[in-house]
Formats: sequence, C-alpha cells, structure tokens
Amino acid sequence: MILAPSGSELAARRDRLRALVARERAAGACLFSPLSVLYFTGFAFIPTERPLALIVTADGPTTLFVPRLEQEHAAALADADAVIAYPEYPGDRHPMHLLADHLTAAGVALGILAVDDDGYSGGCGYRGPALSTLLPQADVRKIGPGIDAMMAVKSAQELALFRESARWGHRAHELLQRYTRPGVKEIDISEQASREASAQMLAELGDAYRPYGWMSAGAHAGYRGQIGPHSALAHAMITNAQIQPGDVLVSGATAGMAGYYSELERTMIVAPVSAEAAAFFSLMLEMQQVALDALRPGRRCADVDRVVRKYFADRNLTPYWRHHTGHSIGLGVPNHQAPYLDSGDPTEIQPGMVFSIEPGIYVPGLGGFRHSDTVVVTESGAEPLTSYPRDLERLTIR
Repeated sequence: MILAPSGSELAARRDRLRALVARERAAGACLFSPLSVLYFTGFAFIPTERPLALIVTADGPTTLFVPRLEQEHAAALADADAVIAYPEYPGDRHPMHLLADHLTAAGVALGILAVDDDGYSGGCGYRGPALSTLLPQADVRKIGPGIDAMMAVKSAQELALFRESARWGHRAHELLQRYTRPGVKEIDISEQASREASAQMLAELGDAYRPYGWMSAGAHAGYRGQIGPHSALAHAMITNAQIQPGDVLVSGATAGMAGYYSELERTMIVAPVSAEAAAFFSLMLEMQQVALDALRPGRRCADVDRVVRKYFADRNLTPYWRHHTGHSIGLGVPNHQAPYLDSGDPTEIQPGMVFSIEPGIYVPGLGGFRHSDTVVVTESGAEPLTSYPRDLERLTIR
C-alpha cells in the first residue's frame, strides 16, 4: 500500500522540472508555492509571513531556503540536497535580499531564471520586494502554467493515493448518512461521522499514515451549511443548522493521504421527498452522467462544460446554473487546480488527469442538487475513483 510518494517518485518529478527549465533555457528555478515545494520535495509546512523557496538548478543540488523556524523540520523531512536558513522575517535584513544573494552565488541569477511567481505571494501580513527588482540582471520568467500541466497528469503512485483517499471518504460518508436524521444538528453529525471514520482509518493504516495537512487529518464528512434552502448556496458556510423533514442536503466527504484529497459529494433528501425536489434530483443525475460521458482524452476541457451548459439551456435550467462542470484535483485543500472544465479553458484532456465532475442545479428557496465524483481520465474514457450510491432511493434519509 502506498501512503506517500517514494523518493524515486519525487526525483522523477524534479527531473521533469529540470526538463521544463531546460526548455526555457534557464539556469535554474526558484519556486515559492507551498504546493510546489510539497510536490517536488515531499515537504509539507505551515505557510506564514516567512518566505520559503525551493531552488532547483539545471545540473546541481536541490536547495530549500527556509526560515530558521523550519530548518530542522526541513532537514528531517524534505527530499532535498541542502537546506539553508535565514534568521527571521522581517529580520535585520529582509529574507528576499538574502535569497537574492544565494541565487547570485548559485549562478542562476544571470540570464533566465524560471519562477512560479515573482517573489513570495505572502499572506499573514507579509511585505516584500519582487524577485525581479532584486535581480535586475536576470530575466525572471514565470513557468507556472508548465508546472500546472505537469501536476495535472497523475502518476501511478498519485492515483493510488487518490484511491485510498476515496476509500476512506466513502466510509466517512456512510457514517454521515447513517447519523443524519431530523432534529440533529449538522456539527454533531459531522463530528461523530468524521471521528469514527478517522479512528477506523488510523487503526487499519497504522503509524505509516501521513496526512501532510496542518488543518485536518484522517477522514471527514459533513455538510458545510448546505442544508435545506441553504444548500442552494454552492459555497455555503457551516451554520450549525438542525436537520428538518423535507430538507435537501448537499454533503462532502474526503480523507487526506499525503496531501491528496479525493472529492465526494452527494445530494440527499430527508423524507418526505417532494415531487419538485425529486424532479430536480433526476435532472441533476442525468446532467452529471452527460458530463461523465463527455470526459474523453483528446477533447478540450471547454467541450465538457459546453455539453453541460447545453443541457441547462435545452431544459430551461439556465437560471439555476452557478458554476463550471468541474476542476482538476491534486494536492492541498481546497483542491481546486488547473485545468478547469470550463467553457473558457482550452486545455486538451489527457490520460492520467484527475477531475471532479460536479455540475449543480441551485433552486432558491428549495435547495441545491449536486453530486461530485473524482474521476481519472483513461486511454479510452474515464474511470470514477469514488463509487458512493448516486440514486435517490439510496440517498433518501428516512
């Protein structure tokens, strides 16, 4: 059982990064995104105001530039040749100036320098200069789209992690559905289901399990406020609502596996099920199947979304449309990543890409109707990695 990417997997990723850097005729790359660092080194950390960067030269060592706070952490867990640390942010001398010094000493500050962003993107009150202003002699060139394309096609090890995540997300959702009943509050249901699913997961996987997440671990299932009329708010927040008869519910379940999270969402309805709710449920189910059938290698991401948008238009459902058909899934939470199944995204669909398929119908005053499944593109079509029941009969809460 694969519970984390192997050293050879991480090395292969860095080789692909070096090939990308070579195509840009750059001397090296400097990457700031926490997800890039995790993807190429296996090092997960809490991003704060303190800049952290990964430096990969064309033919030299892989170096992590970290705050002193993270030095031992990175040395123990990162798959990197070297770790260098600066004292603190903002410090007597700003860390970005120290990074510029290191890049100059490493010989990658002349000519083209590949980056995912022109400096640390920050957050937590961070303030700092762009890398290009500190290295005026360098041609700082963004390769973010190339990295996105690399991450979009998953390896066999990544697919194994998705499958394991989906297995435990399925279990968490089973428990969520079991404990959902009128009169109970959403937080109580979610906490009980997630706690029991996580305990079962940890008992089976043992000490080798690594979530690589600093906010959550184990398996989780809940509603995130999508209960009753609030389920028509696609990105609702937890309200601690109480389940009522007739409520339309939109659930979500997943499990963290070395930073990878599958996506499983289901529309459930608390009995009695109204004729109106049943009709919208049927339309949603058919629409998701239309999207699943359209997901094929060689097509464009835009093609899948256009097929779904046509379904909306042909059935006069456009007033209930809110978002595109799906998105690529990879590392991190939230796990929205490029490319997107959107009419404006021309990316060609390739075998090994993993997407959420989640077209939704949102009816104000009634509820939202959305299933989401994690699907991998194969040579001939698409294979769902999540397999929870989709039909109304088995998703009715009685």
